[in-house]
Amino acid sequence: MTCHRRLIVFVIAVAIGLVVALPGAHAAGPAITGTVKATGLSSNADAVVFVVQAPGTFKPPAEPMTMDQKQFQFIPHVMPVVLGTVVKFLNSDPTPHNVFSPDFEKYNLGTWPQGQTKDRPFAACAKFPCVYTQLCRVHPEMEGFVVVVQNPYFGVTDKAGHFAIDGVPPGSYTLAVWHPKLKAQPKPVIVEAGKPATVDFVLAR
Repeated sequence: MTCHRRLIVFVIAVAIGLVVALPGAHAAGPAITGTVKATGLSSNADAVVFVVQAPGTFKPPAEPMTMDQKQFQFIPHVMPVVLGTVVKFLNSDPTPHNVFSPDFEKYNLGTWPQGQTKDRPFAACAKFPCVYTQLCRVHPEMEGFVVVVQNPYFGVTDKAGHFAIDGVPPGSYTLAVWHPKLKAQPKPVIVEAGKPATVDFVLAR
């Protein structure tokens, strides 16, 4: 290999190394991760972990988010949404379903057959989170939740209790958790650039 070619190889190798070392060169991982332990329950799923208040204003998704009624269940069982989000309620069962909520301003979207949908905007919330219980008058055993929050920095736990929240800018925040049956006190969290923070919660009655 000539000296000229060695020089070219060296320059390319250095350039690659610099790119790898640059902050943000890697795919961004979760800013906050952790676990939620639901004391006394067989599953740790369906806890919403969220940043209580983040600076700025946040637009809801351009397209509605879908909550399905399938096999006599609301799917997902718990759906966190940013203020202003429109939720599309879909009936996938071969029997009519109804959607109503007794919370806050209350609503009843009526009853509709398989394959049809009805939209409902969640555009008001005096104190976050605003939790709207979703019920069906035709099938009283059905229950779901729409949790309205101020910003898009939230996660929902899996059965093992793990959660991850992406995209949180560096700063100091309060992290809170909402669960259909249990409670826990909020916790402070400091997010640093390129350094994921870890927060764990234990829920109890």
